[in-house]
Amino acid sequence: MASMLLSRQLTCAVQQNCRLFVSGCRSISQAAAKIDVDFDYDGPLMKTEVPGPRSRELMKQLNGIQNAESVHFFCNYNESRGNYLVDVDGNRMLDLYSQISSLPIGYSHPALVKLLQQPQNVGTFINRPALGVFPPDNFPEKLKESLLSVSGPKRPSQIVTMSCGSCSNENAFKTIFMWYRNKERGNTGATKEELDTCMINQYPGCPDYSILSFMGAFHGRTMGCLATTHSKAIHKLDIPSFDWPIAPFPRLKYPLEEFVKENQQEEARCLEEVEDLIVKYRKKKKTVAGIVVEPIQSEGGDNHASDDFFRKLRDIARKHGCAFLVDEVQTGGGCTGKFWAHEHWGLDDPADVMTFSKKMMTGGFFHKEEFRPNAPFRIFNTWLGDPSKNLLIAEVLNVIKREDLLSNVTHAGKALLTGLMDLQARYPHLISRARGRGTFCSFDAPDETTRNKLILIARNKGVVLGGCGDRSIRFRPTLVFRDHHAHLFLNIFSDILADFK
Repeated sequence: MASMLLSRQLTCAVQQNCRLFVSGCRSISQAAAKIDVDFDYDGPLMKTEVPGPRSRELMKQLNGIQNAESVHFFCNYNESRGNYLVDVDGNRMLDLYSQISSLPIGYSHPALVKLLQQPQNVGTFINRPALGVFPPDNFPEKLKESLLSVSGPKRPSQIVTMSCGSCSNENAFKTIFMWYRNKERGNTGATKEELDTCMINQYPGCPDYSILSFMGAFHGRTMGCLATTHSKAIHKLDIPSFDWPIAPFPRLKYPLEEFVKENQQEEARCLEEVEDLIVKYRKKKKTVAGIVVEPIQSEGGDNHASDDFFRKLRDIARKHGCAFLVDEVQTGGGCTGKFWAHEHWGLDDPADVMTFSKKMMTGGFFHKEEFRPNAPFRIFNTWLGDPSKNLLIAEVLNVIKREDLLSNVTHAGKALLTGLMDLQARYPHLISRARGRGTFCSFDAPDETTRNKLILIARNKGVVLGGCGDRSIRFRPTLVFRDHHAHLFLNIFSDILADFK
């Protein structure tokens, strides 16, 4: 295809279309070093508004079958390449949302295409076994090669694979409750009373434990997860839930260097409330068995806290005998510049349990050996993930290492955040609280209406962005998002802000 760049050298001619922002003034960037880019386009190409006529027709068809009001537009994934998403109307857009943070190395990466074409992998892709009962002969080896090779600090040896982020957190909660109850029993077997009462949802077979979560958190939409999700009312409305403690999450002031004392006080206030809630719920006989937290609250508005906050939160969990669960579903896989966002905390023992999904191609959770279920079928479902996804993540990991993509994320993230800071200085009435780690960046618009309008205008200019919280715009590009993609976006967005009314 003539419009597609295969293994071409990006030269100064392309770079000169990408403008930087220096001393508050827009100017042509200096020529960047040549970069090899496989399977990427050279920029957006818009033919219609988005959604276009074909997308609107398909929306009408789908809406007759199910509620399709969440659909933005329909995509042509066969034509999508690298950092560019192509829709069914032929619009080619620079994608800084990457399937809600779940696309690790871009669209149609040649390494993954090659993997699917290898005859020895056919059986893995066409058969989906019930892994807990009938796993393939190479499954232990493949887990060691893929997921266990990146399990994080201290390298937990135990892993459970799942299909999505919600079921990962749901089963992580169950694992924590089983672990806590086993501690209380003194590692003895369940009593007849427990076996009988659990069948009718009563104590003591169903102990009244709780998981402490934070306001603004998102951990999924299944029943247990919803009790810990507090980002949007639409997720929770009309659904029965548990009386579990909800602590405030720090609301930091920006720029951080100007509000050091205020932010320290805010974090101390939230940590004090965590401890108070643990004590309060113990008195209510709803013992907090675990604490769940995201390294960066994502759906709730890209809310950050300092590394010190998480270190102290870890200490509180240990002090009160609670399991510490780190939800890396959206932050994991390299987007913050380290493979797991919690690695920034610098702890030798950062988590008892860690959940993942999205960029990891499969869901699941790592856990310490003491959290291992003491009987079969306690943590179980038909599929427990999918072996084909382990093949994919193994190859994704190879690409990340081969192309040094974590360094790329750090470099490209600096270009993106620096550009956002410059735009914030130029358009403070439209952009505030620019923040980020790696390419996991965001800023606040003045209100929800303005935020949504900016996202829509950007989409029609050839850039896909995402919203989160009540007025934030979040950036979730792939790991192959380079400096020149950042400059291209900044150029387009600068024009949008200059013309915004």
